[in-house]
Amino acid sequence: MDPRALPPRLVIDPTLPPVISHELRSSQHLLRVARSGRLPDTRHSALIFLLPGLLLALSLLTRTPLLFLAGTGVGMIVLFRWMAQDTYNRSTRRKLRAAQAHADRYVLPEDLDHPCQMLLRRAQNAAETVLGSRVHAAGLIDTIDNQVSLPEEIWQIAHRLRRLSAMHAEQGRIIPRELPAGMEDAFRPYTKALDAAWTSLARRVRHLEKYAKQVRKADKAYSAHRRLEALAARTPEYQALIADTVRDEMAYERIRELTDHAAHVRKMFEESILQARQAAGELIRTPLT
Repeated sequence: MDPRALPPRLVIDPTLPPVISHELRSSQHLLRVARSGRLPDTRHSALIFLLPGLLLALSLLTRTPLLFLAGTGVGMIVLFRWMAQDTYNRSTRRKLRAAQAHADRYVLPEDLDHPCQMLLRRAQNAAETVLGSRVHAAGLIDTIDNQVSLPEEIWQIAHRLRRLSAMHAEQGRIIPRELPAGMEDAFRPYTKALDAAWTSLARRVRHLEKYAKQVRKADKAYSAHRRLEALAARTPEYQALIADTVRDEMAYERIRELTDHAAHVRKMFEESILQARQAAGELIRTPLT
């Protein structure tokens, strides 16, 4: 499946403390529960102790050691299961409280309508391209602090898309499908406001994709540049081989070709890095605030 057609991933406000962020990310099903408002039942039932209690009571009445041992064994199993369930329930309640307390600090895929989901996924793909590139790992394009700025960029886009999706849904409930004659103009400014917000966010994602495209080009040039460096270390051997086997006038031409080719690849690499940095600069010049 085309990655661009997949739903977006969970987005968490990167300014949250790492401990809370990890807690939210590790319990995404509880984020959905908290968002829906339907809380799971974590109460204990006293019925789980009924069977071992009956076995122990029968053993006392009938003075049967076997029933006593069976009741004790079942009781221990039930007790350990109850303790494990209690630990799980307390952990679940803690995570639910965290999800509820920070409900406005994360965006789930289902918080967005389909167009907004696809736009957020495009933004996430572009950011991953940049952060997963070799030129980023080598520190060659960090005109902006990608490791900090890009997660913040994705969060700002996701947060606004969530608001936009909610307002789209609200308009769908409020504005009738068939408006009375002459009423279209009264509703149009509200529709235009959402269209303007969508256009702004889509433009922002295109800037991010442009940055990712330049980074991909820089990565390819970087790969060629690294290979050239490996060959350049052996340039004297190639020159010696040519000088020994080719006539003087041809040898000079071949040696010059080696030098020119190295300079050309190096120039392409430098230009691709510059273009990637310029694309990053466009993100800086047009902050999403």
